[in-house]
Amino acid sequence: MSKLETLADAFHDELQDIYSAEQQIAKVLPKMIKKANSGKLSQALTAHLEQTKLHVERVASAFEETGKSAKAKKCEAMAGLTKEAEETMAQDADADVADAILIGLAQKVEHYEIATYGTLCTWADQLGYTNAKGLLGQNMDDEEKVDKLLSNLSRHANLAAKA
Repeated sequence: MSKLETLADAFHDELQDIYSAEQQIAKVLPKMIKKANSGKLSQALTAHLEQTKLHVERVASAFEETGKSAKAKKCEAMAGLTKEAEETMAQDADADVADAILIGLAQKVEHYEIATYGTLCTWADQLGYTNAKGLLGQNMDDEEKVDKLLSNLSRHANLAAKA
């Protein structure tokens, strides 16, 4: 583990973390897509999988301004969230309940990403990493849009699950 002496060190460390997080998400989303019962939910998760692949590329490009190569450091938070998702998806659930659960799991991931990208954008701004800030800001915007879409889908899913 390297010593974090400057904001630039912290930025690089957090960038490695989100790089890992996005890679982990790309691995769990196909399983979530298969578990989705609603066509709209499946579409939303499929679109987000494609976005996530782009997010991985953007994060890799954001490393350029740090002068260090793109390298992931295992994101323990995302490992926990994906483990929870795997365990929850393995449970037997009514189709409507399963969709409500999937949306909740996906939103936990989105909220983690939004918080991380917000921090990274603030730090990139402070460090003068304009290209990184732009790339990471695009990812944050995408995550916020997905979160809003999931919130809209949850209204129907939750009502159906409640019945």
